Amino acid sequence: MASVKQARHPATDEITLIDVMGALNDPIRVGLIRVLADEREHGWGELRAPVAKSTLSHHLRVLRDAGVTRTRQEGTRCFVKLRSADLNARFPGLLTAILDAAHHDDVGSHVGLADDSPTA
Repeated sequence: MASVKQARHPATDEITLIDVMGALNDPIRVGLIRVLADEREHGWGELRAPVAKSTLSHHLRVLRDAGVTRTRQEGTRCFVKLRSADLNARFPGLLTAILDAAHHDDVGSHVGLADDSPTA
């Protein structure tokens, strides 16, 4: 019987500022954290970005490896959630500042959820 490979998530005290900032140097990844800031866990299939599925998977892996998100596999489905509490414990106020700046500068607004309605 084959075992499911579990993704490695850095412990809170292993999350570094350089890794977090490096992971957030792409507008798609900033858009993903804007979507995930609702504090809900989302299936990968719910996420919409103007990139191929393999590229979206890469972006999600970068965020996970940096400690920005947590990924959970359930059967063949994967779920992702923003690690807000861990990031706020490690870098108080950083996540809020990033989300505020992203909203102000309209970074990542082209990323959303499958059930998002287009705005007129």
